[in-house]
Amino acid sequence: MLIPFFFIISFLVSSSNALDFCVADLKGSQGPAGYSCKKSEAVTVADFVYSGLAAAGNTSNLIKAAVTPAFDAQFPGVNGLGLSMARLDLAVDGVVPLHTHPSASEILVVIQGSICAGFISSANKVYFKSLNKGDIMVFPLGLLHFQINAGKTPALAFVSFSSPSPGLQILDFALFASDLPSDIIEETTFLDDAQVKKLKGVLGGTG
Repeated sequence: MLIPFFFIISFLVSSSNALDFCVADLKGSQGPAGYSCKKSEAVTVADFVYSGLAAAGNTSNLIKAAVTPAFDAQFPGVNGLGLSMARLDLAVDGVVPLHTHPSASEILVVIQGSICAGFISSANKVYFKSLNKGDIMVFPLGLLHFQINAGKTPALAFVSFSSPSPGLQILDFALFASDLPSDIIEETTFLDDAQVKKLKGVLGGTG
């Protein structure tokens, strides 16, 4: 009878030492595991509430799209909890080009309008569908995916990620907004020199 008793006491003691949360200390350093924890006495309810997704993002840009993040850098309360959110605004003809989140899976729910969304598996099989209000789609971790406004009115979606800091790499920008030499891009993509220079000119790349 003593062994189960001591096991329960040990469990309760160890549980009492566990952190309920780790609000991000934005003045501290950020590592692969996220931000260090803010001192408990400095934590307030404001760390667990974020109102930044209420306003529409600015879609007056090349891709006619805006992503407003609620990641750990904007919403310290999600640090260490394995989740975050974002708002996606797509103007008419707006698009989020092929991109990947190296640290998170993603779930998108359409609030307004129509969005064509899809992803490409590691076997190069494509899964895409036009989504309408209330539809939800999941994008597995690390896979290339996209969103396009498929309607004649602005579209709105909210997105949830399985990481407080999902990361982002947009394929077009990685190739044509960087300083990767044009001859390497031409050899690895089979595009000709004129096409590469045109895309670098549009996206601001060099090399």
